[in-house]
Amino acid sequence: MKSFGERIADLLIADGLLSQKQLSEAQETQKKQGGRLLKLLTERQFVTENDLMVAMARTLNTPPITLTKMHPASDITELIPKDMAQMYKLVPVARLGKKLYVVMADPLNVLALDDIRRVRPNLEIVPLITTEKAIVDFHNNANNAVTGGMEEILKDVDTSEVELQEDKAEEVNLDKLVESSEEGPVIKLVNLVLMQAIKDRASDIHLEPFEKALRLRYRIDGVLYDSTAPPKSLQSALSSRIKIMASLDIAERRLPQDGRFRIKLAGRDVDLRISILPTVHGEKIVMRVLDKGNLVPNLDQLGLEPDDLMKFKRAIDAPHGMILMTGPTGSGKTSTLYAVLTQLNTPDLNIVTVEDPVEYQMMGVNQVQVKPDIGLTFADALRSILRQDPDVVMVGEIRDSETADIAVKAALTGHLVLSTLHTNDAPGAIARMVDMGIEPFLISSSVLLICAQRLMRKICPHCKESFQVPADVIHRLGLKPEEVDGQQFYRGRGCGRCKETGFLGRLAILEILSISEALREQILLDSSAKVIKDLALREGMRTLTRAGFAKAKAGLTSLDEVLRVTGDGH
Repeated sequence: MKSFGERIADLLIADGLLSQKQLSEAQETQKKQGGRLLKLLTERQFVTENDLMVAMARTLNTPPITLTKMHPASDITELIPKDMAQMYKLVPVARLGKKLYVVMADPLNVLALDDIRRVRPNLEIVPLITTEKAIVDFHNNANNAVTGGMEEILKDVDTSEVELQEDKAEEVNLDKLVESSEEGPVIKLVNLVLMQAIKDRASDIHLEPFEKALRLRYRIDGVLYDSTAPPKSLQSALSSRIKIMASLDIAERRLPQDGRFRIKLAGRDVDLRISILPTVHGEKIVMRVLDKGNLVPNLDQLGLEPDDLMKFKRAIDAPHGMILMTGPTGSGKTSTLYAVLTQLNTPDLNIVTVEDPVEYQMMGVNQVQVKPDIGLTFADALRSILRQDPDVVMVGEIRDSETADIAVKAALTGHLVLSTLHTNDAPGAIARMVDMGIEPFLISSSVLLICAQRLMRKICPHCKESFQVPADVIHRLGLKPEEVDGQQFYRGRGCGRCKETGFLGRLAILEILSISEALREQILLDSSAKVIKDLALREGMRTLTRAGFAKAKAGLTSLDEVLRVTGDGH
């Protein structure tokens, strides 16, 4: 008997909205990665959410609803807790007698229906259907309506009575700072900034003070964008509010401070890591948004080429040795290591990490936060970890020769060690370790795999179009004319959904150097990074530029973006 998803797929094929080849491709992906078939069909853009909704409505004999045309009263929407409605992607829209009509993205979600009946046992639940996007937009608009825009919030603030405090040596009035930070408009303003960041998928929030103004910027898909900034007169109050949320010292304005706090939005927990830096015009605040929903669940979903994925899996299946991730800050190295840990996280392995800071908390993994101010450094923590009978050790970053020495020796004594280094490419990691004082014979014996990683923006699927690639871009990437002849390339035209940028989301590209016997010999001879790279290329290593080119050929990114991220390919 066919599953519900397969019945819907058959209906879509009968209507000419889906091909058998596309269905087979989605089913193959489902076998490898899991997940729901219907979700995969929309994620791969084989069918639109609207087409899927209509097909589901016909099969279930449930009316499809256009949610944008409905304006349910607050006493109806409040019948179901807000967190539950956002988590299950549903909206209560009407009540007639004992019947409660609930619009859902998935009317077959038994858990959702059971939870609604638990909170409203006296009502009969009548499910209706709409698209998932319509429900997410409804909740986002409702959140914005509750919080209010910045202009609306600032109506309640008499900025003429707010005096800026000069950075002199006078005593700080703590009571006044706390009082100003707890005023309604200030709290709403901070909440608005945080909500906007999460809604726009921002990875960082920058609140920067200048002589006569504040500047608010969000980093989205790796690029900073300006946003409407709060007035300069609220600088101290905003800073104090954020410090209180992060449990920091609101009286200290001369020294850097770091902290973190957690908020709950749309049914999920989001951690924020706070860094405060004193500047000549006040405190610059950067908040890193750590959303577990953005983590790659496993290695299969990193988007690696089959041969690269096989190299990666072979390395993590090894009983001992070292796997290194390299790249600049913000290139996704730690997220990839978390994907590896997720793959390794089984009851028969003892996994311990030492990080600065612990970005995501993982069930089943023992995570240690370094605290240099009390003497708990990477090296000290690593020594203690090795007495804890670990099978897998993750070192957040190898920053000094002492940590490098302990990590290498751990890899040689029966442990699988994962770590990161700051180098430009994979072969450069070997030279970096030699510079740290690690003997070449130790590197040769311990390192299994080195990966260089970058993040590049994906073309927005809503405004994607083909175009003729300029000859200078092809030349600068080091591509041969025959490699691009007859090949279709794409870019994003720019639309409302991608804020006119042409890009929506990011993907990872990796340069994977698997240490072969021939490479071990070159490392023992203390060969230069160029010699090692040339040998690795002959053995089939794909450079970052080549990995990016493969993504561009697949229509996932543009060649301009490959050039921006990887530079000239010569």
